[in-house]
Amino acid sequence: MASYLAQEIQLAKQHEEILSRRLVLLQQMESHLRDKDAEQAWHTQEADAAHQRNVSLLNLLKRKMNCGCHFWKRPSFQKILCMLQDIEVAAKNLQFREHLLLHPEIVNLETLYWAKVEESIPKWEPFFLGRTQAPIGLKKKSHQQYSTYDQH
Repeated sequence: MASYLAQEIQLAKQHEEILSRRLVLLQQMESHLRDKDAEQAWHTQEADAAHQRNVSLLNLLKRKMNCGCHFWKRPSFQKILCMLQDIEVAAKNLQFREHLLLHPEIVNLETLYWAKVEESIPKWEPFFLGRTQAPIGLKKKSHQQYSTYDQH
């Protein structure tokens, strides 16, 4: 009996240690998530500012080119204008694709999920073909089990 009590005390201590480690890990995860969100907000803010700068430069160049000066019609400035327009198009494409891309962790989970599904197909194939019962032990209730509930 004393050995059970000692074992119970030891298990309780281990349980407390596990709970305290879990709490520390949860706090670290929350901190990491806050840092990640702040970093993402900063990147978004920087990207928006860069986009605004590009748009204002592009508009400035367009206005200068329309002023009638031949200076702005030089091939070197035309190349700069084309580059800025390409940057603007690329930025718009990136903003559009940003919403379509999944987070790498989600892609990883999806890959692992489908690998597990493919791994378990041979076990389930006879069940899907109607040859056997489900491989994980799902049992159908008999008609008698249902009728006993109705009698109460």
